[in-house]
Amino acid sequence: MIEYPETGPSRPLDPLLDAALGPRPARVPLDVERLESVDCGSYVREKVSYAVTADQRVSAYVCVPKGADGPLPAVFCHHQHAGQFHLGKSEVVGLAGHPDQAYARELAERGFVTIAPDAIGFEERNWSPDGRSNVCWFELSSRLVRGRTLLASCLHEVSVALDHLVSRPEVDPNRLGFIGHSYGGRTALWAPAFDHRITASVSHCGCIPYRYSLTHDTGVQAEFVLPGFAAAHDLEDVLARYGPASLLISATTDDRWSRGAEELFAGARRSLGDRVELAMYEAGHVFTAPMRERAYAFLRQRC
Repeated sequence: MIEYPETGPSRPLDPLLDAALGPRPARVPLDVERLESVDCGSYVREKVSYAVTADQRVSAYVCVPKGADGPLPAVFCHHQHAGQFHLGKSEVVGLAGHPDQAYARELAERGFVTIAPDAIGFEERNWSPDGRSNVCWFELSSRLVRGRTLLASCLHEVSVALDHLVSRPEVDPNRLGFIGHSYGGRTALWAPAFDHRITASVSHCGCIPYRYSLTHDTGVQAEFVLPGFAAAHDLEDVLARYGPASLLISATTDDRWSRGAEELFAGARRSLGDRVELAMYEAGHVFTAPMRERAYAFLRQRC
């Protein structure tokens, strides 16, 4: 049985988010270990390990551009889901999986420091016997029965990764971004409301509101199950809790996870004004090179 420490909030949250997320893991010293360092030409790829709770550590790749004048902007790069639980951080740095998902590598080649951890239940954090099975519903249910949520843990881990970034001399702590596709795109909508250090976020193919998720071909992903939240609230209420962040909603016409993109954008305009942009593409659940270049330009301008 996995044990979780008794926890509480590390900083005040908006009352709506605080009630929805429930208790959050306590912050602990990072205790960073560098596991490897690989010269990748225009950047160095480090593998690091750090503590996210008193008894859990996470490994992540950090890509640092070579020869650039610092401090540099930094971006949290969240991997996709795709039911591929054996993949996580390795896909976004280009070591495995689909080359169109290697945005942590591509951003490092463009002068950003990037960090890519494994989300709970993926890659090195998949504890199933075959290393490929879905353990996320256990991670959710074992929290719910104790009045906690999986999303609180996931967002806490985003903040811990940002803690590591801002501790590095190469990183400008005032220029922190976030990017994600699919699962990562969903998290990209929540993270700036949870951690106001994020100045720019890109949500690609993951902007579906709860009101459009109650169908058999979509459903609600385990990480975003919040008891009672959708009875009176939706993603527009989350976006209204942003700090200074700008948001790019990047969506496609033939992707079920992009349903409601234009409606969400219209709602976000009411709270974020010109800090929110919409990019719509005639395509499916893909993240092509032109789509990524649009995302990178947004991060370069807003981060």
